[in-house]
Amino acid sequence: MIGSHRIEILLNPGEEMSFIFLLGYAENTDEEKWEAPNVINKTHARETMSHFQTDDQIENALDKLAAYWTDLLSRYSLDCADEKLSRMTNIWNQYQCMVTFNMSRSASYFESGTGRGMGFRDSCQDLLGFVHLIPDRARARILDIAATQMEDGSAYHQYQPLTKRGNLDIGSGFNDDPLWLIAAVSAYLKETGDFSILDEKVDFDNDASKADTLLEHLKRSFNYTLTHLGPHNLPLIGRADWNDCLNLNCFSKEPREPFQTTGPSEGPVAESVFIAGMFVKYADEYARINKLLGNNKEADRAYKASKDMSDAILKDGWDGKWFLRAYDAFGEKVGSHENEEGQIFIEPQGFCVLAGVGVESGEAEQALDSVKEKLDTKYGIMLQQPAYQSYHLNLGEISSCPPGYKENAGIFCHNNPWVSIAETVIGRGNRAFEIYKKTFPAYIEDISEIHRTEPYVYSQMIAGADAPKHGEAKNSWLTGTAAWTFVNVSQYILGLQPDYDGLIVNPCLPDDIHELTLHRTYRDSNYHIHVVKPEGIEKGVPEMLVNGQKVSGNLIRPIEGTKEYNVEIVMG
Repeated sequence: MIGSHRIEILLNPGEEMSFIFLLGYAENTDEEKWEAPNVINKTHARETMSHFQTDDQIENALDKLAAYWTDLLSRYSLDCADEKLSRMTNIWNQYQCMVTFNMSRSASYFESGTGRGMGFRDSCQDLLGFVHLIPDRARARILDIAATQMEDGSAYHQYQPLTKRGNLDIGSGFNDDPLWLIAAVSAYLKETGDFSILDEKVDFDNDASKADTLLEHLKRSFNYTLTHLGPHNLPLIGRADWNDCLNLNCFSKEPREPFQTTGPSEGPVAESVFIAGMFVKYADEYARINKLLGNNKEADRAYKASKDMSDAILKDGWDGKWFLRAYDAFGEKVGSHENEEGQIFIEPQGFCVLAGVGVESGEAEQALDSVKEKLDTKYGIMLQQPAYQSYHLNLGEISSCPPGYKENAGIFCHNNPWVSIAETVIGRGNRAFEIYKKTFPAYIEDISEIHRTEPYVYSQMIAGADAPKHGEAKNSWLTGTAAWTFVNVSQYILGLQPDYDGLIVNPCLPDDIHELTLHRTYRDSNYHIHVVKPEGIEKGVPEMLVNGQKVSGNLIRPIEGTKEYNVEIVMG
């Protein structure tokens, strides 16, 4: 449905006319809804319209809007010779992160809209991209999300933004969900230093009688994974993990059976190597939080669990040249060279490595080399290869998608940043930036006739090599791609990483970026960081000058009373 206007006007030479079109919303209480039988009360609407009646009023309103966005987006900005990189980093990527904050996936051209609500996993990941912009609202969002968590640590897969209550329209039992809460909270703590949020009493299952501290919510998220391990001591996948279409416990045979709600949610065998990689990373974050709180016994327990999971991945989640994706309900490997189709998947290669699994022992580099060999295309990295050509009962919806689209070997823009981040973890700045550029809207403006979505906004997916229209993007705007690509470029490529004790500066840059300046608002102070990269260096910050004082390493600790930090860095 659209609204359109047709106005016929006659202009004399030199004459000007202006027309003002307003689209807005004004809310009435129940008591004042009607001004006459069947006539809506327009008092509030008219009052709102009175502020936008003249050209001057409109110009002033637009100026205020521009000032709002300039102030908001200037909390992170980049100056460098690459105009496209600066433009996307400074404006459009952050703007899209704000759109996902406001709408998640609940108002979309492509998704199921209000019936779906806001995803638990989606909203936690979206927060990673906007917490630096609106930390107070991020705090409120965390508490809303946590209040829908169940007492055992599991989560409703979605909740309604108006009622803020969880619902079961797409079921529950997606076993990656609980760990994303740790991800969101740790990001908030690193950004703000506000540990008081951990003492907030938060409902379980939206029931105030079951409320406990947010720290207890994190503990139950952590424990949920520990108490749901399979035969290889890897996490049980449940209905699915991040890939909603990898349904290893579903066994749907009928056309009308929803993959996300059919079959048992708690299969005792099917395991996810992806969730295992998540656990390594976020169990470590949970441990660090407890260490800072003085809960040393709980911190040690979490550190040990993270290390044990890493060992389990290397023992039973390694396929020789890459990480397995999963074990199915029969204990058979998924994402193995032993499989005829779906031999290698992107998710565990990215997330296991960014969590640090196999970095010291060599598996990480081998896995990323396999991604380049097996999954890479000129338009981005495909989700898996080879594509499934027929329906596999033991795998679910992933094998029902057409080859090259969505989860069946499409290029999922959401998880491409995980591989780019993983490349920075092992210090390969050129490869990290190469991956980043492939799905970067401004860099592919010149192939808009192929890409076909807006050249300033990220899309959910791009058709893979098996698709008839390889390179064509779909589902723009409301996607977790926005947050993860901003995390990738802002924290790992450009290298400004908020941490519990301060701001870490650890860029990992390609050869064609020689110098840059970053401006960052962090904990109510302004940081101006000038980075010079000598030839042949991709990563490394041995020391810094912070307000003229030499500092060893790459951590800038906040100094009480200091509001401006001028930092000089020569990588080496």
